[in-house]
Amino acid sequence: MPISESMVQDIVQEVMAKMQIADAPTGKHGVFKDMNDAIEAAKKSQQIVKKMSMDQREKIITCIRKKIKENAEVLARMGVDETGMGNVGDKILKHHLVADKTPGTEDITTTAWSGDRGLTLIEMGPFGVIGAITPCTNPSETVLCNTMGMLAGGNTVVFNPHPAAVKTSIYAINLLNEASLEAGGPDNIAVTVEKPTLETSNIMMKHKDIPLIAATGGPGVVTAVLSSGKRGIGAGAGNPPAVVDETADIRKAAQDIVNGCTFDNNLPCIAEKEVVAVSSVVDELMHYMLTENDCYLASKEEQDKLTSVVLAGGKLNRKCVGRDAKTLLSMIGVNAPANTRCIIFEGPKEHPLITTELMMPILGIVRAKDFDDAVEQAVWLEHGNRHSAHIHSKNVDNITKYAKAIDTAILVKNGPSYSALGFGGEGFCTFTIASRTGEGLTSASTFTKRRRCVMTDSLCIR
Repeated sequence: MPISESMVQDIVQEVMAKMQIADAPTGKHGVFKDMNDAIEAAKKSQQIVKKMSMDQREKIITCIRKKIKENAEVLARMGVDETGMGNVGDKILKHHLVADKTPGTEDITTTAWSGDRGLTLIEMGPFGVIGAITPCTNPSETVLCNTMGMLAGGNTVVFNPHPAAVKTSIYAINLLNEASLEAGGPDNIAVTVEKPTLETSNIMMKHKDIPLIAATGGPGVVTAVLSSGKRGIGAGAGNPPAVVDETADIRKAAQDIVNGCTFDNNLPCIAEKEVVAVSSVVDELMHYMLTENDCYLASKEEQDKLTSVVLAGGKLNRKCVGRDAKTLLSMIGVNAPANTRCIIFEGPKEHPLITTELMMPILGIVRAKDFDDAVEQAVWLEHGNRHSAHIHSKNVDNITKYAKAIDTAILVKNGPSYSALGFGGEGFCTFTIASRTGEGLTSASTFTKRRRCVMTDSLCIR
């Protein structure tokens, strides 16, 4: 029987009320007071996990998928209630995407060479206990996605989640351990601390039993991980531009760009953050955004007001991140229609609302004199993050030129940004996109080390 919205909200309120972090039972399904204790518990569990067959690991992952789907709405509402960012409907979709499209043990493969001199295998083995730092923008999604991949590779994981999303993260960690226990696995496949801080993060990064650290967050977090002396997987910032040329289906491009930009109020790091369009199509593109996609055209005065609020004191105002367009406009005294999805305006690439990664549905549109100029401006706006970029074009040569110039981990062509994560597109899902360290979209195989096993002069039966 479907659960009503009021029933779900009651569940969320009950969960949030019970999860007074200071009173959380120590060691309860992965939650500890002390980071060293958490790591030790994960280490003991990893000794069990690494001996489990692939079928046993997959059984746990299957149970995790089931629990994610059962709790998708609760997790979505918890995330919005705790952080104030994003929207429930899109977060529900994101959790189902994690459940359906995060790779499991099928991603752990073997490479073999057989010949006259014997047999050589390359196997993917576990690192052991992995340290992970997760953001407040996609808290439970990242925790769940990371754990599924890490577990498939034979690892356990210690999380230091963003303090602004600790309750949601702990709830997700509880679910993971409950799934493991129900499937016959150990407790503490994923662990954390009651009160994550910079100090607990430093303890985790420097701990002798943590050989690998995966960081999903801003540039500061990734830099800290890469300076830790450990192997690091860094999923950092992006400022993805969407280029539109004169060959594009302009009406569809407008719809795709707005859909991608507004998904979960622009929180995904892959989402369209600005548009660079050739001059001949700018007016048509903005026309369709305004007339068919519920956008609001900000005047110069409103742009200035938004800049002063969104970038208060020259820094990104966290109270604006992940808020919807109507809320953002209300902050500058504009009572916009209820169906307003996105704030748009035309401006130069140097405009602070264009050059800065905002993570909110404000979309600046930059006019380019031709396609080469559009590519040059888009590359400048991406700031060398090598994260994500998008293009709307029917010209294969243009698409190729842009792809080579922008050199990002993700390039979406003629679709909304979220298709890169398997939502309306092909491929697997992840919420850790390691553009800075080169792994790209992470999966179970990312969290393994390669081991060569050689048998000489035997086991070749040709």
